[in-house]
Amino acid sequence: MFEFPVLVGDIGGTNARFALVMERGAQPRPLSHEPTGGHPDPSSAIRTALAKGLEAIGAPPPRSAVLAIAGRVDGPEIQLTNAPWLVSPKRIAADFGLVSAVVVNDYVPVAAGAAGIRPTDLTPVGPRLDPPPEPPAGARVVLGPGTGFGAAALIPYGDHCAIVSTEAGHTDLGPVGRDEERIWRVLERSEGRITVETMLSGPGLARLHAALRHLRTGEEAERIDPAAVTEAGLNASDPHAAEALALFGRLLGRVCGNLALTFLATGGVYIGGGIAPRILKVLQEGDFRAAFEDKDPFAAMMKAIPTSVITVEDPAFNGLAALAGEGERFVYHASAWRAEGATG
Repeated sequence: MFEFPVLVGDIGGTNARFALVMERGAQPRPLSHEPTGGHPDPSSAIRTALAKGLEAIGAPPPRSAVLAIAGRVDGPEIQLTNAPWLVSPKRIAADFGLVSAVVVNDYVPVAAGAAGIRPTDLTPVGPRLDPPPEPPAGARVVLGPGTGFGAAALIPYGDHCAIVSTEAGHTDLGPVGRDEERIWRVLERSEGRITVETMLSGPGLARLHAALRHLRTGEEAERIDPAAVTEAGLNASDPHAAEALALFGRLLGRVCGNLALTFLATGGVYIGGGIAPRILKVLQEGDFRAAFEDKDPFAAMMKAIPTSVITVEDPAFNGLAALAGEGERFVYHASAWRAEGATG
């Protein structure tokens, strides 16, 4: 239970987005987007967001906070995986006079939001039906390639939903077929490994492009900006970029299928992150679904599992608002601090 208004934040390795939930059931009201690298710590970013946004929306200061961070929530201070920030709910509560502060993995609210996501907030990857059907019952998986790779599962138990955070991005990813084996041989490793995140992230897309250029031309190739790879691949100005996007889509389909099998996600797979909405055409027209369904002896089951890209802006905000207002519905792991005697 939280005292309102509740500050909600989606903190990643590149951007930190903040909003305010005024009361139970209310929609989050955006405050600002802050560059993670532009602030020395989370309190600096929050202070700037509140200074920019509170007066603009005519709101009082927050009483509580729920913050989602791209990192493993494993203690009272949480280290972001792809940024130098340490996030402490107790310190943030002290800095802003809050009665409670909760920190969760960044895919916990995306999973919470998937519990009530509307078909209009999704773009299917695979068979299209008009009007789009309601998602089927069963566990759901949410995931997303961005600065890193995050994933979580939403598992219904009666009237409650358990949210299972994962570190799926740090599992190993191997090649399928001889052409992929050749690519794997020239791929730049991350700490000596090729993991899901090594490939399915912004830096991963740049790695794929550099490896393919080296393999196809024999030239040594350095990584270029992932946004440049995406643009060049989509407008066909660079054949290696186009090939990298196609391979990225196939690998994403394979990993989505692996996670769907792991959690028996008959309720669907929902893809967030910053990259997927930009490459919808690649996912819809390429090998994404074929790789997703190529899971014999369960190919028939996989064909029935819907896959969609979350196209609503800031999808974590709706989930954070759900955690703030419907906290009793969800079971999830968090690092929390509450003032003694707090009643919210």
